[in-house]
Amino acid sequence: MYERANTHVRSEAGVTDKFSVAVGLHQGSALSPYLFLLVIDALTVEIQEEAPWCMLFADDIVLVGEDALEVQSRLERWRDKLETAGLKISRAKTEQLFCDFGGLSSFIPIALDGAHLPVCSDFRYLGSLIQSDGYIDRDVTNRIKAGWMKWRQVTGVICDPQIPLKLKGKIYKAVMLKMFDVIFCVGIFPS
Repeated sequence: MYERANTHVRSEAGVTDKFSVAVGLHQGSALSPYLFLLVIDALTVEIQEEAPWCMLFADDIVLVGEDALEVQSRLERWRDKLETAGLKISRAKTEQLFCDFGGLSSFIPIALDGAHLPVCSDFRYLGSLIQSDGYIDRDVTNRIKAGWMKWRQVTGVICDPQIPLKLKGKIYKAVMLKMFDVIFCVGIFPS
């Protein structure tokens, strides 16, 4: 696929002569998500909507609607646009999450190319957990566990007799200041 690849660069100054591409962008490169988003953003600029109705992160697209028909319509627009550019929405990884917070609608399955999408009970996006029942208990529990795990890692360093005292002081100061920033932001202590 990439053997003897040639390309040229187009800019405001003009188009360069063709040149061969010997090394491509490797999987795991820090540039990969950025370049992918740059291309996706340019391809889909006319169908994108403001957050929270449409959110892009790396190769994930989140489409939100007030009912299933609205989401189905958005999904079809995205599918059409991406497929005309030679890209496909993964049928294996695409899921739907139905949240009935107000009790105003009933569940209607969403389909992609005639096949119903699997239903999930929660959805993790950028570190937050959205639950179909509207509660946040699993998200709060996961964040508390992550906090304790990080605390155990820091105390392992602080209690290590081989670490210099000056370095322990810097770590302690940084961790404690950050912890108090979080506590004051949450409002645990009265101001």
